Amino acid sequence: YLPPTATNTTARLAALRATMRTHLVDAYIVPSTDAHMSEYISERDARLGWLTGFTGSAGTVVVTQDKAALWTDSRYWTQAERQLDCNWELQRTTWVESIGLWIVEAVPVAGNVSLDPFLFSIDTWASYSQALQGSGRMLLPLETNLVDEVWGDQRPPVASSEIYSLPEAFIGSNWQDKVAGIRQQMEQHSRDPTAVLLSGLEETAWLFNLRGDDIPYNPVFYSYTLLTHTSISLFVDEARLSASARESLQAECPGELCVELLGYGQARAHLHRYAQGNVTIWLGTEYTNYGLYSVIPQEKLLEESYSPVMLAKAVKNTKEQDLLRAAHIRDAVAVIQYLLWLEKMVPQGLVDEFSGAQHIDALRKAQQHNHGPSFQSISASG
Repeated sequence: YLPPTATNTTARLAALRATMRTHLVDAYIVPSTDAHMSEYISERDARLGWLTGFTGSAGTVVVTQDKAALWTDSRYWTQAERQLDCNWELQRTTWVESIGLWIVEAVPVAGNVSLDPFLFSIDTWASYSQALQGSGRMLLPLETNLVDEVWGDQRPPVASSEIYSLPEAFIGSNWQDKVAGIRQQMEQHSRDPTAVLLSGLEETAWLFNLRGDDIPYNPVFYSYTLLTHTSISLFVDEARLSASARESLQAECPGELCVELLGYGQARAHLHRYAQGNVTIWLGTEYTNYGLYSVIPQEKLLEESYSPVMLAKAVKNTKEQDLLRAAHIRDAVAVIQYLLWLEKMVPQGLVDEFSGAQHIDALRKAQQHNHGPSFQSISASG
């Protein structure tokens, strides 16, 4: 018996285990994030969801030849119980130490524990290394993603919607000024970084005043940026840039404010080449994946939790503050309309959580400049 909320994962697990045997992997770790450590992800990156049937936004999975377990936090325990079939153990914690202990118990000494280095932040990789240290189990990065291999052509396609420029009215400062500000921070830093690497999707979107729709509820697009004192490299699917976006990026070519457009998939090879020189690369460890990090020699790294762009983005100028306040006022109007509607409808028994969510979404959509909700509406309780 399988409840209607659960997914039958027997065939998927069997296929993954066969692939693991081919690659001599005893345990395979699958996270719930993407290569940019995004909190929300696209369907194409929902590997954990496809493999397990669990659709919560946070979790980690480990699969061995005879066991499979999911770790998630208390927000999702009830959901996980309903969505997982009998192939899975639910572990009610998220601690890497707990995952490490489970692996040590499930994997024999000298066994290989593998993961995709592009799906783990530098810090998370270090935590797994530490958890398995001295246990006799090897932590091996594997650049072939085994879930993708099994998912095959059923995997959702790459994003193809347009990447567009933010309208002039909503820009706090132009991208050239933002670049100049970051370069100034590079000059003032005691370590003299020669480049800043941007991996968080918000960082590149903010820096160039560009937006996209690659991830539901998030106006971002898949990209990396490498910014030096004299050059700017943007790694993105160039064909998706709107004409005005491309024009904005290349208006000052050639020169120090000319943005060189390179393929999204070229980021690692380009970074590897750049790291051969006499350079120091400044990056934020929270958003940079281990796959990129590992191609930079240790002595050429300047590591901080957040990149200078992430910190600059957090400080809003007067115009941005005004825009934020105006957006909150427009949103408040929609919420007041909703509360009034609820007062009328609830006593009549005509509204439930789902119709309530649909109604507030419609009220917000009617407001000027609305681009959709920032997450799926949680409209009520009980």
